[in-house]
Amino acid sequence: MSLDGYIAGPNDELDFLSQVEMEGEDYGYSKFCQQIDTVIIGKRSFDKVVDMGFEYPHLDKPVYIFTRQNLPAKGNCIYYSGDLVQLLKQIRTQQGKHIYCDGGAELANQLLELQLIDEIILSIIPVLLGKGIRLFRETLSSSRLELKESKTYSSGLVQLHYARKV
Repeated sequence: MSLDGYIAGPNDELDFLSQVEMEGEDYGYSKFCQQIDTVIIGKRSFDKVVDMGFEYPHLDKPVYIFTRQNLPAKGNCIYYSGDLVQLLKQIRTQQGKHIYCDGGAELANQLLELQLIDEIILSIIPVLLGKGIRLFRETLSSSRLELKESKTYSSGLVQLHYARKV
């Protein structure tokens, strides 16, 4: 996200992300991906990645795409319009690693409100956008977090890893 808390510009622009692109640097993303076995993502975020001409990077594992539409599954992509809590309970009964919420803000905020996020890894890009799509809603309930790790990179990106305090 930007330093002032936005994950996209006012028209869904993501060009600010390229500011920290460095050849050979993935900011721990490859290692992180080895620790997950299920992905949940909002349809708007999923469509944004695909519309940018990229293949969605987690197609080797189940990807639950939250939507209000009733759409058929495509390979490992499962379009889901049911109850969020029930789905997470079902996924958590299966043996595996971690569930990764890949966006967007609406889904992340629902998970936070329901206290269903155990950890947050936040990459902060050194730019002020001033407006756009906020990561955290102003109406979000208070949550206590514990800093597990922080990393700084030569690009100016700062990565913070928090766990929810119980």
